[in-house]
Parts: sequence; structure tokens; C-alpha cells
Amino acid sequence: MRLSRYFMPILKENPKEAEIVSHRLMLRAGMIRQQSQGIYSWLPLGKKVLDKVNNIIREEQNRAGAIELSMPTLQSAELWQESGRYDAYGKEMLRIKDRQDRPMLYGPTNEEMVTDIFRSSVKSYKDLPLNLYHIQLKFRDEIRPRFGTMRSREFMMKDAYSFDLTREGAEHSYNKMFAAYLRTFDRLGLRAIPMRADTGPIGGNLSHEFIILADTGESEVFCHKDFVGFDTPGENTDFDSVEGLQAIFEKWTSLYAATSEMHDEAAFNAVPEGDRLSARGIEVGHIFYFGTKYSEPMGAKVQGPDGKEHFVHMGSYGIGPTRLVPAIIEASHDENGIIWPASVAPFDVVVINMKAGDQACDDTCELIYAALSKAGKDVLYDDTDDRAGTKFATADLIGVPFQIIAGPRAVANGEVEVKDRKTGARETMTIEAAINRFVA
Repeated sequence: MRLSRYFMPILKENPKEAEIVSHRLMLRAGMIRQQSQGIYSWLPLGKKVLDKVNNIIREEQNRAGAIELSMPTLQSAELWQESGRYDAYGKEMLRIKDRQDRPMLYGPTNEEMVTDIFRSSVKSYKDLPLNLYHIQLKFRDEIRPRFGTMRSREFMMKDAYSFDLTREGAEHSYNKMFAAYLRTFDRLGLRAIPMRADTGPIGGNLSHEFIILADTGESEVFCHKDFVGFDTPGENTDFDSVEGLQAIFEKWTSLYAATSEMHDEAAFNAVPEGDRLSARGIEVGHIFYFGTKYSEPMGAKVQGPDGKEHFVHMGSYGIGPTRLVPAIIEASHDENGIIWPASVAPFDVVVINMKAGDQACDDTCELIYAALSKAGKDVLYDDTDDRAGTKFATADLIGVPFQIIAGPRAVANGEVEVKDRKTGARETMTIEAAINRFVA
């Protein structure tokens, strides 16, 4: 992509409304634009990152055996009345009526709808276990939306829903998502710690929030510091192994970790003083097991091997992609801007033409741009006539992992400079070597 043809409205000044680093940098980098309170458009640069986050989430859900579908954002109030949650959910739910005066709602979550889909199609235990997920915009009318897309009213969620014949089966499904979440966040460059959590309006008696530690976190969290060094489940994790996944779950829940709502001061004080970690945290995922909370009132049952009908045991599992993007920025930035992990960076490399219009610089940049693009790399080519300082500031602000800098003097010697955005290290090398570094 040529920067001269790209839509990336950079802001030179810090926006006054931005309270935290991620909100400030997302606005300055032209990733998002606020449309109304707590509601944002995702501009091209932001959408590229969001799409890459979603792709990683999708890959790990699929690896764990979940199956993707798509459910509508508008839901019938009848389903929520059937489950008993329509009146209990509170003012966060946006309630509306259609032209036939039928009560509808803009879905804040999908337990009722997916249960309705399940009960209309699945009748036998032979079709279990089943885990259905989708990635969808949702709406919760937050009383105080803040921090940009970190806590917005309209947001994107990956929500998955598992169905099992027994509690034991449901716990295995829970462990699948537990391990998949650890892998997902690790691939996003984050260290997420699973913490015992309150189930809230979702319900149930087993729940974990996945928390990344950050000074701008909304809540206080307490945990053993050894979590920071735990190994994440590998790519070869067997998601069919009950014992293997239980071992992962037990390891990652063997030490104290809890959000403020579930904090036990006495239990935390039992942790050796040097191993206690008290910090602010950002929730990036939340998983629940709630048994038959929805299946019983909504009649979701299957015929078991004993010939009798059984209400299915369910769980739900959420990740907020539009919250993850700012969370990654909170965890990875410096005074010059964002530092994206390679897995979600909007571009793999930015080619900076230090003197657009100079034939040698133009030819060199075109050569590099074409070679890297042909090799499948996502390349941003800064072909603008901006000053060098502006080009460098833009490249640092948007956080592309590597910069290839082509200036007249270096190009005359058949060389370019390669900068590592994360470390700041610069290396002069031949044009051919620079291309080979990224296509080898």
C-alpha cells in the first residue's frame, strides 16, 4: 500500500479527551474515530489490526474444536423472557420495538439465542459435545463508557457456547477454552493470567477472567508472581485429552490469583511476601460454566444413552477483540508511539523514501516494495513528499515492526538502512540483503 493513496488521518497533537495511552495513540494514529459516546468507527489502519486479532482468535477456536456460525445482532425479547433474564439484565440492555410493536433488543450476549438454535436441532447425546462460536458486534449501554474502545458501548465479541451431556463433559469443554485462551493471548504478545471471577449476570458457579497486568487497568488484581513465567500450552496441545487439559488447568490455577470481587485477603497473605503481586489489570477474556441455567428454562435437552432426556450442561466463553487492540498497545508502546507484535501489526514493514522524486531513491523503493509484496509481505510504502522528521514520526507512531529507509547517500552506495521499531537498532545493508532479510 502506498501511503500517498492510503487513508490514515494522523493527528499531530494529543487529543484532550483521551485519558489513557492506548486511546491517545489509536486516535493519533488514525485507527479509530468516535461517532458518539462510546461508539467508534474503525478506520483502515485500525481495522487491519482488528482483523489480524480476529484471525488469531478464530484459528485457536477452530484448533480447540469450536465451530463458527453467525447470529444476528437484534434478538427477540421472547427468548430472554423465556430464560428469565429480560427484566433482570438491567439498563445496560438496549430495548427497542419494531414496527409491529414487538419487543426486541440489541444483543449484549447470545446465551438465549444459541440455546434456541441448539434445542431446535440437536436431540441426541451422539451429537455432543458441541461448541458454537461467532465474532459479532454487541451493545451494552455502559453508564460511563471511557478509555476509547477499551470500555465502549458498541464492541466486538468472540462468544462461544458449549453443550455437553454431563458436568464432567462440560468441565472438559471449559478446559479446552481455558487452554485455547492461554494460546490466543500468547500469540497476541500478551501474558494473560486466569483469575477466579464473579459470574455476574451470565450466571453459574465456575468462572475465570483472563487479566493482563497494566497500570491503566480498571480493577485491582492479586496473584502469585510466578504466573509471569509459566509456559503457554504449545501448538501440539491435544484438545481431546481429558488428562492433558486438566493438567494445564490445574497448573494455571495452582497458585493464588483473583480479581478484587473474589479476593480473599487471608489466602493472599498466606503467599510468601516476596511472591505476592498486587497490580492493576485489564480483562481481555472471560469464561463461564453455568450448568443447566439456560437449558432447563428453555427446554434444551437431549436423549442420553439411557434412553432418558437430559438437560444439557452449558458454558460460555468471551473475548473482546475491540478491547484487545488497546490492551496490546497498553502493554507495548514507548514515547514515540505503538510497538506492535509482528502477529497483529497492520503492516510487516514500512519502506521510507527519504527523497521522493529522486530517481535513484524512487527506483530503489519501487524495487523493494515490489519484491516484498510479491513475497507476500504486507508493505506500507511512504512515497509522500513529507519531511524526513515527519516520515520517521509517522512510522514510529503507527508501530510497524521494521522500517527500510532509503536515502540518497545510502542508495548511491547500493545500501539502505533497516530499523527495528521495538529495539531501535539500525543496520546498514545492501539492497539485496535487506530484501532477503524479509523474504528468506
